[in-house]
Amino acid sequence: MSDSLHRSRAALLSTLLVVAACHPQPSAAPAPVSGPTAIVESRDATRVAMAAANAAFPSGWRFPVGVKPTEAEHAMVVSNSRLASEAGIEILKAGGNAVDAAVATGFALAAAFPSAGNIGGGGFMNIRMADGRSMTLDYREMAPLASSRDMYVDANGKLTNNSTVGYLASGVPGSVAGMAEALKKYGTMTLAQVMAPAIRLAEQGFMVDSQFSRGIEGGRRAITPFEGKAVFFPGGEAAKPGTRLVQSDLARTLKLIAEKGPKAFYEGPIADSLVAEEQRGGGIITKEDLRRYKPEWRTPIKSTYRGYTLLAMPPSSSGGITMAETLNILENFAPLPPAGSAKYAHLLAESYRRAFMDRNSKLGDPAFVKNPLNQLTSKTYAKVLAAQIDLKHASKTPAFETRAEGMQTTHYSVVDNMGNAVATTTTLNGGYGSGVWVRGGGFFMNNEMDDFAAQPGTPNMFGLVQGEANAIRPGKRMLSAMDPTIVLDPQGKLLMVTGAAGGPTIITATMEVILNVIEQHMTLADAMRAPRLHHQALPDTLRYETNGMSVATVDSLRAMGHAVAPNRGSLANVNSILRVPGGWHGVYEPRSVGGAVGY
Repeated sequence: MSDSLHRSRAALLSTLLVVAACHPQPSAAPAPVSGPTAIVESRDATRVAMAAANAAFPSGWRFPVGVKPTEAEHAMVVSNSRLASEAGIEILKAGGNAVDAAVATGFALAAAFPSAGNIGGGGFMNIRMADGRSMTLDYREMAPLASSRDMYVDANGKLTNNSTVGYLASGVPGSVAGMAEALKKYGTMTLAQVMAPAIRLAEQGFMVDSQFSRGIEGGRRAITPFEGKAVFFPGGEAAKPGTRLVQSDLARTLKLIAEKGPKAFYEGPIADSLVAEEQRGGGIITKEDLRRYKPEWRTPIKSTYRGYTLLAMPPSSSGGITMAETLNILENFAPLPPAGSAKYAHLLAESYRRAFMDRNSKLGDPAFVKNPLNQLTSKTYAKVLAAQIDLKHASKTPAFETRAEGMQTTHYSVVDNMGNAVATTTTLNGGYGSGVWVRGGGFFMNNEMDDFAAQPGTPNMFGLVQGEANAIRPGKRMLSAMDPTIVLDPQGKLLMVTGAAGGPTIITATMEVILNVIEQHMTLADAMRAPRLHHQALPDTLRYETNGMSVATVDSLRAMGHAVAPNRGSLANVNSILRVPGGWHGVYEPRSVGGAVGY
């Protein structure tokens, strides 16, 4: 046998053994989080490993099987910026906990990943402490007090683009208030301590690489009409690889927040700059809007799937409910067919269809809408929906009742050496948000107002057709698809920290990575690289990543009655951590940029 074949088989065996470690059986002792434990812990683990299904990607798929993840014994941070992940690890090594590191990573993203990292947007944080306490923090943006239901509809009744571009597109930012609140309640360090890496990145700058430069060029249409062009397009050209990007205004803003706390942003000099910028362009965010903003602590959505527990975001995020409803439907068909098969894609599409119909018509900000959480997360209700699924034929999305999200979101996952975990998703919505740059503040404003049903029954920038429950009202939080998720194994021990960016594909991609691990028995690296698919009820099309399904599978789905189409570009951007014997595996989105950093 050749050396290369020996190495190939050895690599496959190693992968299978790690898969077994990722799937603790209900009767088995929990795997240790740290220490010099061996990958192979028992004959049972070996038996399960050899029986586990290996990832089988279709011919022509862009990623190989068996890529090695980042490994760490004690702690891990995974984000879309290696610099931001390193900021989180810096805080962990200095004695901080996962919440300290999550806040450090979040502020660092504002400097190192400006297309989505932000202090001019909002987000959601899902926290689980090692002692079992679990909580979620909603710091989603809010509609300004001067907003109105039909503010984006012109005199002819047509929807304008004012919800996506320019000064009217922004909701009241929540990121600074949210991160400060999380730190205050569950962190161990001061704001100045955890913000030090972000301040350094902005003040001293960092070397632009080719990917960052391409990202800036890709955002040209959003950035250049506004003042941010001076920072990112010096001389009219995108910041070039090898140059140092210094953001002096942002550094000054971050220093003020670190010194004076979130009041500097919402009531002090930063607020003055933000409101002055709004007034220059006809925006409607006022000092009163900023003063009134508060993040909200909420009870996580808690659901189960085949013995595993998922902790996810409640409204104003739709992510946790939609994922729980989908998994509850799928549980009626478990064990599921192999990933990549027509039967698997059919079951996911039909389950997504039903969950998104409920999502799009029934959910909204809980301060304004009564969300039927008990019904939508009920196993009994899911059984009724599952009974509607014909295993051989696709159904059609009806025109559901409408009386009553962007690709440039970013997610990051953190675990520390004590077993505390944080999943955070934060966004400006579209790439570089509304494009509006706060002069003197050094940051982009969001275009989250498009996540409302700006005209109920009409698609938003992601094609979502939503109802009156998500119509614009002053002071209301727009419905989100963000879904930072924490998964516990059957013994109740931390297993996964995950979440995604990508508008409504956040929900489907996050769930598919979880299913790839706990249902399809893939390693985390393979689970992240596996092809993804998406269905959101309307438009009534099953989308898949190019070359992500075989021709035979696509033909079978069409024969079943599905409208099937390859997706232009990738479906979502996921960043994940998985517990394994001896520590953690971390994988950043292989379709994007990022860094998994541990120690």
